[in-house]
Amino acid sequence: MLPRLTDDAPLLFVHGYDLGSRIWARVRDGARGAPMRLLGHRAVFVRGAEGVRLFYDESRIARHGALPRFVQETLFGHGSVHSLDGAAHLHRKATFVDVAYEDAQVRRLLPELEREWQRALHDWVAGVRRSAYDAAVGVFGRAGMTWAGLPGTTDARTRWAQRLAQIVDGFGRPLTPAFTLALFNRIWSDRQAARLIRAVRDGVLTPPEHTALHQWAWHRDHDGRLLTDRLAGVELQNSIRPLIAVARFVAFAARRLHEHPQWRSRIHAETAEREQLVGGPLATAFAQEIRRTAPFVPMLPGRALTDIAFDGQHVPAGGRVVIDILGTDLDESSWDDPARFRPERFLTQPDYEAIETFIPHGGAQVQSGHRCPGEKLAVVGLAAAIAALSDPRVQISGEGLTVDRRRLPTMPASGGCVHAAAARDRAPAQTTQMPLANAGAETRSDS
Repeated sequence: MLPRLTDDAPLLFVHGYDLGSRIWARVRDGARGAPMRLLGHRAVFVRGAEGVRLFYDESRIARHGALPRFVQETLFGHGSVHSLDGAAHLHRKATFVDVAYEDAQVRRLLPELEREWQRALHDWVAGVRRSAYDAAVGVFGRAGMTWAGLPGTTDARTRWAQRLAQIVDGFGRPLTPAFTLALFNRIWSDRQAARLIRAVRDGVLTPPEHTALHQWAWHRDHDGRLLTDRLAGVELQNSIRPLIAVARFVAFAARRLHEHPQWRSRIHAETAEREQLVGGPLATAFAQEIRRTAPFVPMLPGRALTDIAFDGQHVPAGGRVVIDILGTDLDESSWDDPARFRPERFLTQPDYEAIETFIPHGGAQVQSGHRCPGEKLAVVGLAAAIAALSDPRVQISGEGLTVDRRRLPTMPASGGCVHAAAARDRAPAQTTQMPLANAGAETRSDS
């Protein structure tokens, strides 16, 4: 182990997604653990199946107190489930599982996604120029808020979605105007969500029982007390915001579809045959490969509850264990040809939760650990976006697709510019546009 280490926390904002490779240069090839120093604490950087098992072992690693406060407060909200461990975490997590993870809840979202992506596709074909990212923020915000039982006009939902998307965009850039704006939007969103919770508790609003708004309004914590209006509103947002954050994956999908036109053709043929945008196996496999190669954040910290010895590295209790998310999703010991973009790898392994080293939304089990319960919603939403972007009536511009790997979180610079294809460039294949009156019909889920 190196005798002295510069603190790696500031280096994350210098090197971004490439910091992991620099840390691994400190140890032998193939190592599973590497030394770090994080916010003044001794730390070990881990990857691969062994690293996943350690990081998600709640008898040894805790999440509370591990994230910098500016991240926790801005992105997740004060007192949210992300800051809990043990029985309190499992109790509150169970409501997230009921709200977002159960297959019936996923199926409820599908007609909303179908309707909204059909409208976005219609706009592009009609000549509206809007990036894939901007379109996705609106689609996921409107679909997610309807699914969650929130009232409001289409425009109001779109504006709130843009605020939530800006929080995601700005939380990783402290000491910048974007971070200041994220703080402002967090305060505004907390107040708005708290007002909705109060309206339900006062009987002014009566959302359906299965919706997130109803569930969080009446959720009782592990001590049997209702959450405060503010905290219930925070968790309501945490039921919606992760879907809106998927818009960043949609920007990466636009880039990859531009680079792999053969996949655009295959996905469009599948969509035309199925006559719907949601649930296509090829689009879903493409979505999973996007998530594998472009994770939201490169790493996550945990706090050691006991002394940790791992692959020759030692961290005392109170130190940090940091999981290399990007390095695990691209681990040569875990994946065949990991640097190559190959969506077909997920056609033969559709049960992505069974892949121990596939952790773009966290690892281990949803019900008993810290894996994101909204992952299924993310997959179906991203797959529907990919199907829409594969329509030959639209074109993805090759400009602005570069990615700044130092920026956290990152995405292609333009968000993926999309516009109507010229008539001469359109393939003579079937189109997938359905009458909007029928677009909300019940659809099936492959989740």
